[in-house]
Amino acid sequence: MSKRKNKGFKKSKNKPNRSEKRYGKPNSSRGGPSKGKDKTASHRGRKTLTAEVTCSGLTNEGKGIAEWKGQQLEVPLLLPGEKAEVTVSQKGRFVNAELKRVVHPAKERVDPPCPYYYECGGCQLQHMSNQAQSRCKQDTIDELMKPFGKPETILTMDHPYDYRNKSHTTFGLNQNRQVIGGLYAQNTHEIIPMDRCLIHDPKADEIVQSIKDYMKNSKMQPYNEDTGRGFLRHVLIKVGKVSGEIMVVLVAASSEFKGKNNFVKALRKAHPEITTMLLNVNKRDTSVVLGNQEKVLFGKGTITDTLCGLKFEISAKSFYQINPVQTEKLYGKAIEMTELTGEETVIDAYCGIGTIGLVASQKAGKVIGVELNKDAVRDAIQNSKRNGVKNARFYQGDAGEFMVEMAARGEKADVVIMDPPRSGSDEAFLSSVVKLQPKRVVYVSCNPETQARDLEYLVKNGYEVEEIQPVDMFPQTYHVESVAKLVLKEN
Repeated sequence: MSKRKNKGFKKSKNKPNRSEKRYGKPNSSRGGPSKGKDKTASHRGRKTLTAEVTCSGLTNEGKGIAEWKGQQLEVPLLLPGEKAEVTVSQKGRFVNAELKRVVHPAKERVDPPCPYYYECGGCQLQHMSNQAQSRCKQDTIDELMKPFGKPETILTMDHPYDYRNKSHTTFGLNQNRQVIGGLYAQNTHEIIPMDRCLIHDPKADEIVQSIKDYMKNSKMQPYNEDTGRGFLRHVLIKVGKVSGEIMVVLVAASSEFKGKNNFVKALRKAHPEITTMLLNVNKRDTSVVLGNQEKVLFGKGTITDTLCGLKFEISAKSFYQINPVQTEKLYGKAIEMTELTGEETVIDAYCGIGTIGLVASQKAGKVIGVELNKDAVRDAIQNSKRNGVKNARFYQGDAGEFMVEMAARGEKADVVIMDPPRSGSDEAFLSSVVKLQPKRVVYVSCNPETQARDLEYLVKNGYEVEEIQPVDMFPQTYHVESVAKLVLKEN
């Protein structure tokens, strides 16, 4: 670390930085394109032209749908009813469309509050009003779940910003050799310098800004992917929204941290709310953020937060729901769907660190959590002890095989709660549910498309969908979660 006097971790008063490369927003003027034939050009074997189209609807990812020469285009940033000029490029059967200019804007179109919106790609719906975003997600769920009944009205967020309790920032140098930190531009490894992400916890962004200021006044250098030189790759920050505890993880290319004590002392002085700091070493040439080697620099190495009245310990690598405000709504609805009376045996499949199973334990007779990841199971057991839960047990293994073995032994479960990954469940797991024949299945999903597919299987094998509740877990993005209640049909 430099021996020269450090200027400290002062909060930046600069306006938000802009990327070296501008991606630009679409022109929203009402002037139409020139009349006549499409304007055509050619670039590296790709045929490119400009065409005027009208948007007829939205995809599940919030892209505008438009017809062009008998083909369906998917145009980012285009809204239903809008007329626009789009740039269409075609190579073989592959057609790509980008919004060039909005000729007639829709009333739902708004100016995105984030200055990086058109560059970043982390959010996809900021050009829509909040009402339009909710309607878009509701329409997605309504269409996907049409075979099973009418979903309930989506549960939205009162303040649809500042909700992420986890953020990660990448560091590098710009063309002038100045330290920058921000997010990668969509589908690239080009860093967009930014001071504030509107869906991050504000305190996390303040800490990142302090780290950038420190680097500018010291010898700490960002890691360069091309040369393999430098120290700091990323900073991961986790914030306990209820507890106020904050974890800062420096992801570095080396375990040799010169000036470590000075850095820790300075950052703690600027942000006394930080309760723990870690150094994570990632020497691999990979897009995975965290490496396997970890060292605690300050504090206990974990933070604790409260969700649905229960305390959970959070490590650098442990999974914890990103938006706790909406998670409480989601879990509350899921537990309501279980119809627990205090007598039931509940299986929490894909239980992770035990969050939803431990919440269910407050109303169930017995909870059995099953999870493949042994580290998550260890955390679930510790979380159970931490909250004094006596009626929950957690096992490492395949949940489907576990239930098949239960059925073979003649054991019963009244309720199965399943919260699979985005890929959904496989037929082996779903068939194990059918074999065990619980009275109710509560399916929590982060991907309604795979949920609809899995519901179809369960409906064909003796269950009926009784209720579907969409929840907006990630405002400003196209992602939407859904929880469905299925009941076993009487023979």
